Amino acid sequence: MTRKAIAKSGLQHMITQPVPTLALRSDSEREIRSTVDWSETAVYGEHIWFETNVSGDFCYVGEQNCVAKMLQKPLSKRKCAACKIVVHTPCIEQLEKINFRCKPSFREYGSRNVREPTIVRHHWVHRRRQEGKCRQCGKGFQQKFAFHSKEIVAISCSWCKQAYHSKVSCFMLQHIEEPCSLGAHAAVVIPPTWILRVRHPQNPLKSSKKKKRTSFKRKSSKKGPEEGRWKPFVIKPIPAPLMKPLLVFVNPKSGGNQGTKIIQSFMWYLNPRQVFDLSQGGPKEGLEMYRKVHNLRILACGGDGTVGWILSILDHLRLNPPPPVAILPLGTGNDLARTLNWGGGYTDEPLSKILSHVEEGEIVQLDRWNLQVEPNLEANLEEKDETSTDKLPLDVFNNYFSLGFDARVTLEFHESREANPEKFNSRFRNKMFYAGTAFSDFLMGSSKDLAKHIRVVCDGTDLTPKIQDLKPQCLVFLNIPRYCAGTMPWGNPGEHHDFEPQRHDDGCLEVIGFTMTSLAALQVGGHGERLHQCREVLLTTSKAIPMQVDGEPCKLGASCIRICLRNQANMVQKTKRRNSMPLLNDSQQPIPERLRIRVSRIGMHDYEALHYDKEKLKEASVPLGIIVVPGDSDLEMCRTHIERLQEDFSPCPSTIQSLFPQEGDGAKPKTLSCQKLSPKWCFLDSTTADRFYRIDRAQEHLNYVTEISQDELFVLDPELVLTQTVGTSPAMPDLVDVPTTPTRQHLDLPASPPSTPVSSSEAGSCHPIKDDALIDAAKNNDFHKFKELHRSGEDLMMVRDHTGQTVLHHAVKSGSKEIVKYIIENAPAEILDVAEEENGETSLHQAAALRQRTICHYIVEAGASLMKTDLQGDTPKHRAEKANDPDLAAYLENRQHYQMIQREDQETAV
Repeated sequence: MTRKAIAKSGLQHMITQPVPTLALRSDSEREIRSTVDWSETAVYGEHIWFETNVSGDFCYVGEQNCVAKMLQKPLSKRKCAACKIVVHTPCIEQLEKINFRCKPSFREYGSRNVREPTIVRHHWVHRRRQEGKCRQCGKGFQQKFAFHSKEIVAISCSWCKQAYHSKVSCFMLQHIEEPCSLGAHAAVVIPPTWILRVRHPQNPLKSSKKKKRTSFKRKSSKKGPEEGRWKPFVIKPIPAPLMKPLLVFVNPKSGGNQGTKIIQSFMWYLNPRQVFDLSQGGPKEGLEMYRKVHNLRILACGGDGTVGWILSILDHLRLNPPPPVAILPLGTGNDLARTLNWGGGYTDEPLSKILSHVEEGEIVQLDRWNLQVEPNLEANLEEKDETSTDKLPLDVFNNYFSLGFDARVTLEFHESREANPEKFNSRFRNKMFYAGTAFSDFLMGSSKDLAKHIRVVCDGTDLTPKIQDLKPQCLVFLNIPRYCAGTMPWGNPGEHHDFEPQRHDDGCLEVIGFTMTSLAALQVGGHGERLHQCREVLLTTSKAIPMQVDGEPCKLGASCIRICLRNQANMVQKTKRRNSMPLLNDSQQPIPERLRIRVSRIGMHDYEALHYDKEKLKEASVPLGIIVVPGDSDLEMCRTHIERLQEDFSPCPSTIQSLFPQEGDGAKPKTLSCQKLSPKWCFLDSTTADRFYRIDRAQEHLNYVTEISQDELFVLDPELVLTQTVGTSPAMPDLVDVPTTPTRQHLDLPASPPSTPVSSSEAGSCHPIKDDALIDAAKNNDFHKFKELHRSGEDLMMVRDHTGQTVLHHAVKSGSKEIVKYIIENAPAEILDVAEEENGETSLHQAAALRQRTICHYIVEAGASLMKTDLQGDTPKHRAEKANDPDLAAYLENRQHYQMIQREDQETAV
């Protein structure tokens, strides 16, 4: 037999591995599953299908068995989360013909199986597209016309991710049956050999006897409630000192509904039976099943409420020791995640890197606090509120317990989301609603008399007189440093000498009072009134008051509440990876004493279009300058240098070539950007993964500059504007990036070829479009048509009428709140401050003049400037005053004041 024939035979054997006949179902019973089957009838090697819109990739069953090929028409496709094959939906049954199963996530229980070596075999899959390099020859995978090629270029294992060229010289026969290492994340993967399916006895007599014995055990045993209950799956772990097996719990409803995609990704990296969808029954079943696994760790993917849910179940199950919990933040606030260095929200960091952080993270303790509630029998019964309740939504908290203004806002948000969940499907929209509700409550002043109806005693000290003098509108009992989406209400460490440093594991609560002014100042670095640090609190209320426990709100009737320490939970804290020091970029050269690094900026348009193509994205970047930092600098230090560079560095054209020499023949030098970075810029990691990804600002202190860059450091600026549009008002100079005055020169980037999308850094000037259909839809308050036009390709930023008014101007004038919110969510932030030519008015000027309070609030909270003046010298506040709306004017003045404070703080920091 020739080598080619041997190889063909081997590859055929690879995809026709025998499947236990007991595990198969008939075609009539088969269903397309998108979840893991934990029942007795679970199929060995069953795929987990999700709908996909992937185009161009050929159906895995091949042309001979493909239903779509036979019918000569397009059909819907599905992708397996565990092995990543793609097939047409009707072709799923055709996989039986080629006998291709998914990677097995369990093994059958039996005397022979138990004695077999507990090793995992590779699960080989043919690939038409493959990243990386061949493990045998070290060469990349040539992918000509990758989206249309029928040729199989690689064979890879869906467990360890090893890949080989699909040819005899690279993929040898011995690879087929060799044991699999489970890859780079083997320490956290739960091997399928640990998970055994126990089949129900078929003999009715034995079955009845077993039932009797089981019933007796259930009555007589005092172990756990689940000990006597029969289950189809059992876990038989084999402890290993270096293993840290991981359970992943994902709440798909948290934040912006990112959970579904994350579940699919984790099923690819891990065993699908260690990934749980919390909408399918909660965390209890999974935690019970894996309770005996040594060194177990948990990853909670969701908001702080999801973390609290899991910690409460761990309390109930009394696992000893309780497994430590790491966090992948998907919620809106994510204050506990920020405290433990997991960041303020998941963006696009590769999940493989997150798995590494969970494995390497440090175990720390988190105080947890009991809330014991009793009715206040001395309160005036005549003032009883019919909408109030007599108990709190939770009897324990991890982050904070608060009452007053913030709880009232959260309660209104909670009630609205319960009534219309489809309207709260993104973090941005959730925050916009929070802000709008806070604005309404601010105008009504509904929490002004809070101090008159509460009594607070901390460790025997009565704080009531102090609270009555302060007249707070909100009172917070804080366990962690973060609150209200990342603010620090206790203040920065070292600011307060009358108290001990704040910790989440010291058995103490911080008691803080807020007036409306100090609440507003939180967003610009302010803090509340520090009242006390204590170990026990007695809170008495004399009427129904809105309260919240870790974001779960209610309106609690007059009560006596005792707060005391419950226990300490084990948590995983993300740590700085010291193993990257002292070598530079995996080379053998030590990091020098100082580093000279080029800094380049990338706009959001380029990032979203090109972040999977590193070279094109680098070409689209715009140089900012050069910083010189110590060799062991983290990103926090680099941020300081970059912001100082923005103030100090103003190069002349002759210095551009020396700072950024261009390599290669015929290459044109890039334009050195003169536009300042916006406050929302962040660092990009350009080296760790096969694509660029964002670094959360809350995690900058955990990353060395040498970890995320080589010879050039890239930053993402979501508000980058690179061209000046015709018709822009002279009052708007901050929209210009490249100077156009005769005294300054600039050099353009090379033009893109026709086949390459034009990036924002390569685009030329764009003339405004007059009387556009998009403007007509905004004028006529036709939200449906407006959205359709935008989705068909209309540019929200570039469209102007003959007076230079944007679509936002016209949406404001028509009073369309829906269109205004849609524009804010989908247009570049610069549209907020664009002024029309006739009067120099921004959209905020017009909204204030028309006394549109809600629209004003949307625009302000989205980041519009309150200090811009029209051609008459009026700010939006002045326009509200002229419109005889003193409340709106007071609100705009308040926000204008804090914008000024924020600007001063930024200038001071630089």
